[in-house]
Amino acid sequence: MKFVDEATIRVEAGDGGNGCVSFRREKYIPRGGPDGGDGGDGGSVYLVGDSGLNTLVDFRHQRSHRGERGQNGMGRQMTGRKGQDVLVHVPVGTRVTDDDTGELLGEVLAHGENLLVAQGGQHGLGNIHFKSSTNRAPRQSTPGTAGERRNLRLELIVLADVGLLGLPNAGKSSLISAMSAAHPKVADYPFTTLYPNLGVVGAGSDRSFVIADIPGLIPGAAQGAGLGIQFLKHLARTRLLLHLVDVAPMDESVDPVAQVREIEQEMAQYDPALAERERWLVLSKIDLLEEQALHRARDHLVAELGWKGPVFCVSSVSRAGLKALEDAIVRHLQQARASAPGTAEISAEPSEADQIPYDPTRL
Repeated sequence: MKFVDEATIRVEAGDGGNGCVSFRREKYIPRGGPDGGDGGDGGSVYLVGDSGLNTLVDFRHQRSHRGERGQNGMGRQMTGRKGQDVLVHVPVGTRVTDDDTGELLGEVLAHGENLLVAQGGQHGLGNIHFKSSTNRAPRQSTPGTAGERRNLRLELIVLADVGLLGLPNAGKSSLISAMSAAHPKVADYPFTTLYPNLGVVGAGSDRSFVIADIPGLIPGAAQGAGLGIQFLKHLARTRLLLHLVDVAPMDESVDPVAQVREIEQEMAQYDPALAERERWLVLSKIDLLEEQALHRARDHLVAELGWKGPVFCVSSVSRAGLKALEDAIVRHLQQARASAPGTAEISAEPSEADQIPYDPTRL
């Protein structure tokens, strides 16, 4: 299925039913008085989170969603039937914006969560409400009000704990494939990833986490070059970023330090807050280097960058270093969740074990 993360739809809530002008007419009951009933409320439009959906592609075909109009009031003080609400199922993680005003209406972040996007019209009043001591035969009623009508922009922002960053061919797809059951396209050429991939890493009954892979960034991405800039928003809700660097590039003239700086610059231009997110350095494809060469490459990269955070060396082919990386991620996420508002304050800094230099004996 094609991955679509943006769509524009039209929602129209139902109008309220009109009030009724009616008088009681029965044998032996002269001047029965007004008995016109109220109209029914119009049906509203709700967006409902559905964990079974992972794309907005359906909205490319079904763009209009309309609530039912409320029924008009009737005689004998009978109220019209309320219009039926419309429930529009969307993937979890959908952000909803009014396309005309730019107003953020809300986000659907849980399965079964409802978000009201178009309120149904209010019912009109029948003439029974207008009788008084001086107006015993009122012929007034009120019409139902119009339901809300909006053009909505839907944006799917995937929900993941960990996001992968890097230039094309840095090994992101291979890593997510090795750590989870996801099977993204993997090839020996750049831009094999054309849309985000999600994988669940099972590290125990209560230790699993979701990892997201987005298309690789290239220089000039913040100005629209390449594909990755379109999907950087999918990293907005992640707790941790893994910055992958190919430690053994096919082109020996490529400088990994410059590659890291390029990504940092593009992130800062796109969203300064994203550039400040917790980020770990992950050197990939270490199976292509001997131990001493790997140590030199790692030390050079850390020294040139002035890197203060954790550094990991992994190979998706030999699986070297994957277990250490996985355990460190689990610990970090557990500490981050424990430090969330309403819980005891626990330091979210990586543990000492997270920062141990590369040691082939522990891979």
